[in-house]
Amino acid sequence: MRSYLRDLGLLRDRRFALLVSARTIAFLGSAFAPVALAFGVLGLPGATASTLSVVLTAEAVPMIAFILFGGVLADRLPRTWVLMTGDFLMATGYFALAAMLLTGWTPLPALCVAAALSGVATAIAFPAFTGIVPEVVPVERLQAGNALIGLGANAARVAGAVLGGGAVVLFGGGWALIVSGVMFATAGLLIAMMRMKPVAEPRAAERRHSVVADLRDGWREFISRQWIWVVVAQFSLMVMAIQAGHGVLGPLLAKQTLGGPAAWSAFLAGEAVGTIVGVLTAMRLRPRRPILVAVLLCFPPALPYVLLGLDAPLWAIVIGAFVLGVSFDVFGVLWQTTMQREIPGEALSRVSSYDALGSLMFGPIGLLLAGQAANLFGTEESLLGCAVIIVLSTLAALLSPGVRNLRAPEGEPVSR
Repeated sequence: MRSYLRDLGLLRDRRFALLVSARTIAFLGSAFAPVALAFGVLGLPGATASTLSVVLTAEAVPMIAFILFGGVLADRLPRTWVLMTGDFLMATGYFALAAMLLTGWTPLPALCVAAALSGVATAIAFPAFTGIVPEVVPVERLQAGNALIGLGANAARVAGAVLGGGAVVLFGGGWALIVSGVMFATAGLLIAMMRMKPVAEPRAAERRHSVVADLRDGWREFISRQWIWVVVAQFSLMVMAIQAGHGVLGPLLAKQTLGGPAAWSAFLAGEAVGTIVGVLTAMRLRPRRPILVAVLLCFPPALPYVLLGLDAPLWAIVIGAFVLGVSFDVFGVLWQTTMQREIPGEALSRVSSYDALGSLMFGPIGLLLAGQAANLFGTEESLLGCAVIIVLSTLAALLSPGVRNLRAPEGEPVSR
């Protein structure tokens, strides 16, 4: 208990407290969006699983296309500015989607443009967020800092999954998306209140490198570490399966057999509760080989897709979602902390952008093919296919010596 209280002491730092608050509110907003968008689109006249696939793909493609540019921006400019801009753009995208759903003017191209704006916002904000944490948190407390940020974010996911589903059932997807937009706008204002001290190392802009040179330098940092590119390759396949399962196939099965938005909200709430347990575990877990442990934790996320594919009862599926949440959140804290320790600060956002690009690059394929797979093979069979992809990609990553052998820094407490 004393260890947890000591970690909570980080919140006495004003900048860290603002960062945690902003991310918590942003995640609360983003927790409303998946249920609202999925069932808002599926509820449109004539909409099918393929319609939802197209809208979600329109969001995912710009996110991938702009992620490297987001990394360069975050290494060149004050990361608070970049993160704030991403939050405001996200709010704008959700307000636009909400307006269309509420007015009934929902041409597919317009829905795709609004969804694309939120994808660009994610591409801008994600690398900046990864890079800003070491500017606020001392290096020896990075894992605790990442875990506290995750704790707030995951508590928001729990609340958002429950409230989001209720809002969709009672008021419709449009109003839930308005709530999401307001929360992202609030998060942007909190980031604007942070007063960051200049970082010790010169930033890329001060060295007057071109964008291409910055990207080349970031690529060298990325490719020189086997553990990074192997896990990113693994995640490119895992994210493809998870995007298909979470974005299209899961909501589709919920609508067909589980009871609609309320059932899918229960799934997301179970996952979110699992992330809280995962982040509390990660606060104390100090493995000697953090990346090996992180990759091993990628096996359990196949469980909920197996249960969905086998038409298990809802309570069992929710437990599977809980297991997924625990595993992914411990993975996330170990991964982020190791990246922040091993990568030089002046290149961290660019390396993070290559991480995101590689991990997410097949996501649109999963979204685009999910509806067709459900039509050709069946929803349950397609979900079982997602589980197979997760297991095989994880087994392949374990073949890498870099994954198995990277050790925690000397002198750091470890868990046996």
